[in-house]
Amino acid sequence: MHQNIRPLFLFVYIFSMVMISCHEDSDTIPPSPISNEDKELPAQWADVTLRIIQNSFPGSPTYTSRSLGYIGLTMYECVVHGSTTHQSVAGQLNGLNALPLPGAEPYNWKLVLNAGQATILRKLYPHTWTPELIDALETTTLEKEKLNTATTTVERSVLYGQAVADAIFTWATQDGGHEGYLHHFDPEYEFPAGPGYWTPPIAGQSASPFPLHPYWGNNRTFLTANSTLPIPTKPAYSADPGSLYYQYFYQVYYKRNNLTDDEKRIAAWWADDPTQTASPPGHSYNLATIVITSQQADLFTAAEAYAKTGLAVADAFINCWKCKYTYHSERPFPYIRENIDEDYYSFWPEPPFPAFSSGHATQSAAAALALMSVFNNETPFVDNTYEFRQPDFQNIEYRSRIFYSIWATAEECAYSRFLGGIHTRLDNEAGTEQGKIIGTNVAALNWKQ
Repeated sequence: MHQNIRPLFLFVYIFSMVMISCHEDSDTIPPSPISNEDKELPAQWADVTLRIIQNSFPGSPTYTSRSLGYIGLTMYECVVHGSTTHQSVAGQLNGLNALPLPGAEPYNWKLVLNAGQATILRKLYPHTWTPELIDALETTTLEKEKLNTATTTVERSVLYGQAVADAIFTWATQDGGHEGYLHHFDPEYEFPAGPGYWTPPIAGQSASPFPLHPYWGNNRTFLTANSTLPIPTKPAYSADPGSLYYQYFYQVYYKRNNLTDDEKRIAAWWADDPTQTASPPGHSYNLATIVITSQQADLFTAAEAYAKTGLAVADAFINCWKCKYTYHSERPFPYIRENIDEDYYSFWPEPPFPAFSSGHATQSAAAALALMSVFNNETPFVDNTYEFRQPDFQNIEYRSRIFYSIWATAEECAYSRFLGGIHTRLDNEAGTEQGKIIGTNVAALNWKQ
């Protein structure tokens, strides 16, 4: 144990004051979890999307976030011209000047969406283990809609959906992240060494000793406004127990020794390990499904929500990765071992990339702001994303969590990384603030006529 440990300005764990946003309200009847039978076509495609992501090893939050940006956008652009209230965002995005337009003839917009989602998924995940998932939903929907749709309309609709997806994919190939699943880890990347700098974890989430996608922050953002955001600032390294830097890490240490059972469940619920799940942006995309379905959103509103969520998490990861590989900042585990307690171990395994700022916090805040621009923030729902997962290596049960607002998910997601010992409070706060800006910029596009 370091001799100079002292909780100087024990705001050590006042942080928890702003948390547990997921709470039980005795005066409110908790909502029921969303069942598969309640999901309409957009949500059904979102489910297939997340299953394809999980069945396309190796996965990463970076490539997943990018994919969801293009998949959500494709869904929206496939149906937008059938809406009397919405308009295309082509011409508002970074380098996407125009997309194919429908003719004056009738279209079945469900079939357009169906063909577009199948096409973009096949292009983004040609390596999936389960292409039959795409085939099954595409075929089932096509056969169902054929019953009440003229043959020429069916053909026209399918071709138009494919054309929109093809155009968006062509645009995607120039963003810097094309086929990013082929080269997740860079063995040649030289990151700085010395006090305060990131080192590969001893026993981390990944077996790779190399950093994940170190150049991802150079990728093209979907929104021009999100390409010029300032990088968050952080205090300079210090091992002095009187410094602010030290106190941020001491808070993590203190909390690790005082975790409650519910806090352990929170850390596990939001861990979103990409080797077992669709990663953090996939969790956000599923939250969109839950809200969309609980609110019984129509085809066009659902497509708008998925597009906004996808764009938000995609730009969040680009900006967050730019920050991570600017500072190359260390995670709590090595700092605490070196300066506070040599026997310390974190509650949750570390991911293979630098700490500041938090990817979970950035993307969850961005996604929440995007969703809140479509639905009322004060929307109660049950997050049952992982209700069927078996207890993990910590023997923690995965219990669905009740939320009474969309924003509460962003707060708890960020807090979970502090509880897991993955991030300091500073990492989470910086990520949350930048995520808010990113999500607000997405919402500010001209989505309506």
